[in-house]
Amino acid sequence: MAKGKKKTLIIERRLENPCKNKAEKETKENNEMKKYEEQQRIDDLITNNVEDGLKVKYIEGKGRGVFADREFHKGQFVVEYHGDLLKIDDAKKREAQYAQDPTKGCYMYYFRYLNNSYCVDATTETGRLGRLINHRKNGNCQTKVHDINGIPHLILVASRDIKVEEELLYDYGDRSKEAIAAHPWLKD
Repeated sequence: MAKGKKKTLIIERRLENPCKNKAEKETKENNEMKKYEEQQRIDDLITNNVEDGLKVKYIEGKGRGVFADREFHKGQFVVEYHGDLLKIDDAKKREAQYAQDPTKGCYMYYFRYLNNSYCVDATTETGRLGRLINHRKNGNCQTKVHDINGIPHLILVASRDIKVEEELLYDYGDRSKEAIAAHPWLKD
């Protein structure tokens, strides 16, 4: 160091704002509580078979479809895709049985949850509406797995805001050559 020059030491000290930290903690706790309450609300709707805000209409050239009877906001639970929850081996056997009868439809939805493969078979008419929601590649709903006591339930949530009288639609996801040959509308 040259003679006569002083060495300057800069110390930066950051003070934590205890009020800010407390507010952040409270916000996080409130968000966690809201998430828990929403989880419980969806649990109740599923276990009590509540399908509020939906109605079925006949669509010329398409068949039945499900329409919103009220507004749904992005991310909001719409309906459960209800049916028999099956392991893959059992699902494949059922699917083969259904293929033997060309008059019978097949409403099977395959999915993975916690490293296991499952299928919800909603082929049997039950009056539940999730099985009647039609396909569109860029629909207004999307599937999501909802866990109730370790049991996966397949639900549909709004992928965007949905208006009253709007048809509910989601992407069935199957793009195999066989599926598209049998059901060309899967391309849409």
